[in-house]
Parts: sequence; C-alpha cells; structure tokens
Amino acid sequence: MSSTTTASTTATAVAGAPGKALLRTVRTLRILMALFFALASALPKLLAVPAATTVFDAVGAGDWFMYLTGLVELAGAIGLLLPRLAGPAATALIAFLFCAFAVQLTAMHGENAGTPFLFMVPLAVIAWNHRTETAALLRPRPHR
Repeated sequence: MSSTTTASTTATAVAGAPGKALLRTVRTLRILMALFFALASALPKLLAVPAATTVFDAVGAGDWFMYLTGLVELAGAIGLLLPRLAGPAATALIAFLFCAFAVQLTAMHGENAGTPFLFMVPLAVIAWNHRTETAALLRPRPHR
C-alpha cells in the first residue's frame, strides 16, 4: 500500500513540476519586462534624456507626449509587478507597442520598427498566463 501511495505522490509531484516551472518563468518575465519598461524606457523619457527628446522632436509630438509616454510605460511596469494586474498591464503594453511600431514606421521611416515585436512576445506570454485574472477583473460583480 505504501509503494502505491509513494508512486502516486511521486507522479503528482512530477506532474506539478512543469506548472511550477511555468509560474517561475512567467514571474521572471514579469520582473524583467517591468525593469525594462521602468528603467530603460520610462525613466529616460521622464528625465528628458537627450536621446529621448531627440526621438520625440523627430516625431513632432513635443515634450508633453514624451512625459505622457513615460508615465504610461511606468504604469505598465508597475502593473506587471502586481499579479492581479499583470494580464491587463501586459495587454495594454502590447497595444502601446503596436502604436510605437506605427510611429516608427511613419515618423521614423521604419528605423528600428521591428523592435516593439521583440517585447510583444514575452508580454503575450504574460497576458496569456494571466488571462483568468484578467477575465475576473472584467466580470461584472453582483450588487449587494
């Protein structure tokens, strides 16, 4: 009887391992993407680093749009770190990156236009793995 129990416990532990590995992988992606959006993308815009201002001057949008873009990226980064908001944050950042792609194609003449897609892939993995939490946020709550 104990060998059967041990075998089923071992089988359950092995079957649960990929789930735990996936959770760790998605958590790591969330942290890495949050660090990227907060430090490498939002911070230069919010601090008006010359490289960022040059890009926004080329687009013709002005400093206000650069600061707004930085705030949106920072909000997305914070959302990625919160498990309940990670799915909606990843989805919003994907939409944001589609807009960045369109701007790079038009205003920047296609220079680095493919870059947003590199970041969409891990964001899509995050959004997909948090789809249950996202659906729960969108579900109407009963009135009490």
